[in-house]
Amino acid sequence: METRAVLMYGKNDVRVEKFELPEIKDDEILAKVVSNSICMSTYKAVIQGTDHKRVPGDVHENPIITGHEFSGEIVKVGKKWSHQFKPGDKYAIQPALNYKGSPYSPGYSYPYFGGNATYIVIPQEVMALGCLLKYDGEGYFEASLAEPMSCVIGAYHANYHTRFAEYVHDMDIKEGGNLALLGAAGPMGLGAIDYAINRERKPKLLVVTDLDEGRLSRAKKILNVESAKAQGVELVYLNPFKMENPVEKMRALTDGKGFDDVFAFTPVKPLIEQADQLLGKDGCLNFFAGPVDQKFSASLNFYNVHYMQTHIVGTSGGSTDDMKESLEMTKDNMINPAVMITHIGGLEAAKEANLHLPKLGGGKKLIYPVIQMPLTDITTIGKGEDASKYEKKLGDIIDSYNGLWSNEAEAYLLENLDHF
Repeated sequence: METRAVLMYGKNDVRVEKFELPEIKDDEILAKVVSNSICMSTYKAVIQGTDHKRVPGDVHENPIITGHEFSGEIVKVGKKWSHQFKPGDKYAIQPALNYKGSPYSPGYSYPYFGGNATYIVIPQEVMALGCLLKYDGEGYFEASLAEPMSCVIGAYHANYHTRFAEYVHDMDIKEGGNLALLGAAGPMGLGAIDYAINRERKPKLLVVTDLDEGRLSRAKKILNVESAKAQGVELVYLNPFKMENPVEKMRALTDGKGFDDVFAFTPVKPLIEQADQLLGKDGCLNFFAGPVDQKFSASLNFYNVHYMQTHIVGTSGGSTDDMKESLEMTKDNMINPAVMITHIGGLEAAKEANLHLPKLGGGKKLIYPVIQMPLTDITTIGKGEDASKYEKKLGDIIDSYNGLWSNEAEAYLLENLDHF
């Protein structure tokens, strides 16, 4: 089976190539990739090369397929797994394998297994660990986004609170408490807002900050205050850059008590220190955004650690159960991962995104390996004077969903591939 894929050969060395996949073994599965969303973690791996713990040392000789947020259809099943999977099954991948303690994962470590490809070979350890997940939802992109959403879900579950004189950790954010999401109008932050509003365990107050007015405006439009209120959540959007004494004013929203849970979505020292200052008694600071700098640090108030029992947690990725929760909530229309997506494109677009992601702006970049399309802002599709009738139709579909990608848009794109 021939595949076309985005391969990484080393630091800042990414290429689109065609090659033959090996015949699958009895304990492997051949699969088609329909969609893959680009993650900042892939960019970090590309700029670090073999300095990254998940990238093999011989990648320059045995390149790996990039991308780990992907979904598609099973094509052929080795006999060991024929009782569990069949051709035509839709799937999602939990990439955090941790197989026998190895850091290797799809998108970082495997020559035939990654999301930026048309066809892949899924190795036996994925099935053995229960990390190949069937998905019977309507489309594919939602299953791709189950992985980044699982990171958000896992972070919420990792927060904890304590009880006086009881050495017990009550896991998760405080129900009915005060929650702040800082630097959170980007794609992962939008997922976190959506999840906070629509999950069963909700905060009473949700404050979302960002310095980018464009990102804040988009967040307000697609995750509005009124819809949050209908779910019993008071949602407040703020730009600290436009405020004098932002910490004081944000704490005032909590009647001076401070926040029970604060998430930092940007690895910036002043933001981390602001997060610490916002914590109330027994407050939990979740450092969500992974830095590139291995020596990244910030100051924390250890007086409050001692006397106010403030604490800090961090997670990297989500568990298989977190991903299942994401898939179920998406299938039941409780959350909408499409809020993350701002651009779509083909494999060449994936190559460019892998190399230049922080400079591209916007939210998640969704790749359809089978199409030939440059990275395109979905709100511009069909708007140009030279737009084809197919592009205009796709643009109309996007407009009908408040400027968001959708299963209808995906289905139309895939049904009319030759015109894109």
